[in-house]
Amino acid sequence: MENPNLTKSTWTRKCDCPFRLRGTRSSVGDGWYLHVICGLHNHELAKKLTGHSFLGRLSQDEKNVLGDMTKNFEKPKNILMTLRDHNVESLTTIKQVYNARQAYRSSLRGSRTKMQHLLTLMERDKYVYRYRKVEGSDELRDIFWTHPEAITLVNNFHIILIMDSTYKTCRYQMSLLEIIGVTSSEMTFCVGFAYLQSERVDNFTWSLQMVKEHITSGEVEVIVTDRDLALMNAVENVFPKAVNLLCLFHICKNVKAKFKMTVFPKKKQVQIIKAWETLIYSYDEDQYYMKLDIVEGICSSCSIFYDYVHEQLLIPHKESFVEA
Repeated sequence: MENPNLTKSTWTRKCDCPFRLRGTRSSVGDGWYLHVICGLHNHELAKKLTGHSFLGRLSQDEKNVLGDMTKNFEKPKNILMTLRDHNVESLTTIKQVYNARQAYRSSLRGSRTKMQHLLTLMERDKYVYRYRKVEGSDELRDIFWTHPEAITLVNNFHIILIMDSTYKTCRYQMSLLEIIGVTSSEMTFCVGFAYLQSERVDNFTWSLQMVKEHITSGEVEVIVTDRDLALMNAVENVFPKAVNLLCLFHICKNVKAKFKMTVFPKKKQVQIIKAWETLIYSYDEDQYYMKLDIVEGICSSCSIFYDYVHEQLLIPHKESFVEA
């Protein structure tokens, strides 16, 4: 299920230093003879031994401590502090802790690939999961998973769902879709997750259908997303009766990013930001159009910024994020 085209960058600490020693066991007693084959170095000797690959290696007891702390989801910096508390002369670095954690996890996985190990863990912990492959191949296309307790929660609190998708930041270049629910006391909980091959309508539609098939107690009424058109179209296809609101945080983030690309005097920057905030918090239509005229007047010297805000956000989506 893994992509065979993935490459791994490696490097070496070797520097072709000619220094060499040879030790031979003495034929008399338990001693050794040490022969200097070449006593010269082609580099400066290290002033500190911290981080030395041999001297910083972990003992078996330290590996056991690292394994126990890794199972308890402790951060690498906390693991390193614990090792140094047990051995004040330890020369282990944070990089060696990361490497040891990776080796520990690889030992748990054995000969299984990471995707196979993921499915094994889901089976072990009783997760509910679905996946589909690329047609005619064993390559994983999309995978959705959720916990039985999450299914129980979402059937009790199915009114509001919040969805967001990350970019392809994992090693498999797959997007992670996270779906969140909201309880009656305004607490949030995880409904489910999906790794998607791409951020297209088909992928989002498949994952939302997996969510919908587990909600049997009622209809979802409100779904909050960012301004991802593919995700919004999928929401409309799978949950046609739900109101699709847009996350104001993402809207304002996009506006500020566009704002930084323009050149405004500092005084006018403050005016524009303040006018934009009063616009999106308009309490009725009359106030909205009045504030919109103010924003248009302030941005008269930069039509690019105003056109983006007006044409890309306000005209098609104002009902989804403006308070009025």
